[in-house]
Amino acid sequence: MLGLAADRLRADMNRLLAFLFHQGILDEQFLQLQQLQDESSPNFVSEVVNIYFHESEKLLRSLRSLLMDREFSDYNKMGIHLNQFMGSSSSIGANRIRNVCVAFRAASEQNNRAGCLRALELLEHEYCFLKNKLHELFQIEQQRVLAAGVRYPMQNI
Repeated sequence: MLGLAADRLRADMNRLLAFLFHQGILDEQFLQLQQLQDESSPNFVSEVVNIYFHESEKLLRSLRSLLMDREFSDYNKMGIHLNQFMGSSSSIGANRIRNVCVAFRAASEQNNRAGCLRALELLEHEYCFLKNKLHELFQIEQQRVLAAGVRYPMQNI
């Protein structure tokens, strides 16, 4: 019975991952990250992704703060934040976020404040979507591990 639950949860995980790849939200780098996870570090991927989310939220706050300043003119500083965001997004396979960062950087290189504001909105949207989907994936994985690992002792009747 428990094996069936674990199999069903694995199928749910595979469907969600297929969706994320098909939509271009994730790329093969995420699979490479998963391959680094083993019995000695069973939470490796979720730990790396949680660090990414923590750092990304700081970068998003910095970008929003820069753009909300009416006297803003330091597009180079914005470019530095975007390069950090692009690099960390690439390292976990967050393909759509990386692509939005590329467009955002192009707008910042042209000193296009309106374009930067639109790109920031899209970046925040993509970030929230990815965060929710990966949270869902990790919850399913946690349930699968529990379902696969729970063993009841045999009763001598």
